Order: sequence, then C-alpha cells, then structure tokens
Amino acid sequence: MTTRPLNVADTAAAFSLYRDLVGDADLAGPEQFAVLLAHPGTTVWSVWDGAHIRAMATLHILPNVTQGGRSYALIENVVSHSKHRGAGYGRQAMEAAIESAWAAGCYKIMLLTGRTAKARGFYERLGFSADEKWGMSLRRAPLRQV
Repeated sequence: MTTRPLNVADTAAAFSLYRDLVGDADLAGPEQFAVLLAHPGTTVWSVWDGAHIRAMATLHILPNVTQGGRSYALIENVVSHSKHRGAGYGRQAMEAAIESAWAAGCYKIMLLTGRTAKARGFYERLGFSADEKWGMSLRRAPLRQV
C-alpha cells in the first residue's frame, strides 16, 4: 500500500471514490477538484493498492486566533471503496491526515460523521471522541437546475 497526497493527475481515480460515496447524487466537475487541491491548507490523502485507489480523506488546516494562534484541522469526505472496507485502507488514509495535522502544529482535529455505530466506532478507534463537543451542521437546500 502507498499513501500520498492526490494531485490533478489523480482526478479520475478520486472521482471513482466520490461516486462510490454519493451514488447518483450530484458531483462537481474536475475543475472543482483542481480548486480543492490548490486551496491553501488542503490536502487529499489517498491510499493506493498498486494502481488502484482504495481510500481518501480530505484534510483542511485552518488558521486560528485562539490557542496562541495554533491552527486546527477539519477532516471531511473520508471514503473507502465499498468493496474494500475493513481492509485498513480508510484507517491508513486517516492516519496520514492525522499525522499531517499534528506535524502542522494543529491543536485539534475535528470531523463530522454519519450516525451509524459502525462509522462512529471507526473514528473512536482512531482516538476521536464525541464527549467534548457536539457536532452540528446547517445545510442549504440544493440549487435547482433550470
């Protein structure tokens, strides 16, 4: 297994995982993936088995004023291909993101996950806890295509 940040040349591979995550839901185009990869402080960590991508996790390192100005991290869109879950690929992507956040001097790492016990257990085994704070979200209704 190889773990590395994704780049624009990996767009098709990344989109195969995004599609596995969202099914038929809308995805942005490759241009938006390039914007994501170019965003300061953002890295999409990936795990490969030979020429095949098996998992990825998006890490955003964000500037901060509290905590002595130390940054914090947000992990989003953690995806393991559905046919390869339980093989350690997702864990390896998460460990790369976590290590990268600590190396950048972040004081905390946050994420939101689905409410299933399986998803929660995955993150708890990595050391995440819901004991300190509540995760909340506010979603805007999707824009309608005309």
